[in-house]
Amino acid sequence: MNDQIRAETQMKRDFRSVHRAGRALVFSILTGSLGAAQATDKELLIGVNDALTGPGAVYGLPQANAVAMAVDEINAKGGIKAGADVYKLKIVSTDDKANPTEATNSVRKLLDRDGVKYLVGFCCSGSTSAVSSFIGKENAVMLVGNAAERAITAAGNPNLFRTRPPADYTGAAAGVFVGKRGAKNIAVIGSLDVSFYTQYLDAFEREFAKFGGKIVAKETFGLKDRDMTPQLTKVRSLNPDALLVLGYVEPAAFVYRQSIELGMKLPRYGFTSGSEEQFLKVASSEQMDGVWDLRPTELTVEALDANAKTYIASYTKKFGIPPSPSSPYAYDQVYVLKAAIERAGSADDTKKVLDEIRKLPVPKEAVMKYLPTGGTMFDVNGQAYTSNGAFQWQKGKWEYVSDLPADTKTYSDYLRSLRK
Repeated sequence: MNDQIRAETQMKRDFRSVHRAGRALVFSILTGSLGAAQATDKELLIGVNDALTGPGAVYGLPQANAVAMAVDEINAKGGIKAGADVYKLKIVSTDDKANPTEATNSVRKLLDRDGVKYLVGFCCSGSTSAVSSFIGKENAVMLVGNAAERAITAAGNPNLFRTRPPADYTGAAAGVFVGKRGAKNIAVIGSLDVSFYTQYLDAFEREFAKFGGKIVAKETFGLKDRDMTPQLTKVRSLNPDALLVLGYVEPAAFVYRQSIELGMKLPRYGFTSGSEEQFLKVASSEQMDGVWDLRPTELTVEALDANAKTYIASYTKKFGIPPSPSSPYAYDQVYVLKAAIERAGSADDTKKVLDEIRKLPVPKEAVMKYLPTGGTMFDVNGQAYTSNGAFQWQKGKWEYVSDLPADTKTYSDYLRSLRK
């Protein structure tokens, strides 16, 4: 009898052992831990630092949306396949409120607490410049979007790259365009305490002077100013040939609206990069009629390839609103990382990824119309260039009229000469 009990007990033990082994086998199959030759799934953190609230959010939120859409697309297709690894992307977002101190703190959090090595976004120049002042010492890759301050890439940080061209690269082209249209005396109203707008203006003024033109007034507004009547009244008394407006979308839209309300009938040029929906929150289509925006070509279907149409349709479907013109700068950043990591064979070694970014041609998924320098997307300064365009408000929307002149080689050499 005792022998029978011992036999039955041993059988139960054997059954439990087989059962545990079976569960372990199933777990191994489900988690992919069988077979050392199989690709290993890893999570790759992508840090998004942008202005998600405050005045800068008009640029930062669309950029953050664009990053999220690119990440979803890549993950839906299996992630980034690099060597023996497959990386699924996970976003960690921070809001810098377009404030330099906030940007420094939020990026330090991404680097030190979250362990992020890949940073994207960066729509505003002041906050981005603060981060660029220390990022060169970090084991990280930083991709800058809409922030147009020249110094961001003039410093020559080896781990920083920018998808948008600097403001003065476009300002020079705009000065030629307006000069050829015959204006001689222009009044300027804008965010002239913001360096990248003054850089645009300096380049504009230099080229405009070659056509006999001059700036007769320079009036400033703040990011939160809404009543532009004092500046416009002063400008009107000078009887200029045209008005040049430099600033964020909302204050610029108030200038356009109030210039019409004051009865000013003159050509109006600007540098804002805002969408129709953003301007129409402040000004009517009639008040915007005839306004020019002289900026990088950005998201202009008429000037771009099929990627732009797909991007607009996908963004509108996903977020319920059309994308802003500058939002693809951030979308393209994600695909730059994807291509570079694939070529590097791993995301673990940022130095290898940086080397591949420097050699990278324009990714096939890119939306913007980039002008490669020496066959690569980024020049020796880490700077990419797009075409510049002249856009005019016609019948309720921005219409692409023509390209503006662009000499990427000359500007790239100039940018390199500024490095200390």
